[in-house]
Amino acid sequence: MVKVSVSKKKCIGCKACVEVCDNFKMVGDKSEPIDKNPKEVGCNEKAAKECPTSAITVK
Repeated sequence: MVKVSVSKKKCIGCKACVEVCDNFKMVGDKSEPIDKNPKEVGCNEKAAKECPTSAITVK
């Protein structure tokens, strides 16, 4: 099982994850995953790599 999370403390709202993965959306000035437990890693890993503050965790 895949688990995706975004650290609200680390997220700076740059939207890098939103641009590379359709599983992320902006809520106010922070990003959050639409599906926190996707069946596959998909683009979530790419979003984590693009994040300049390493706010995204994919396990």
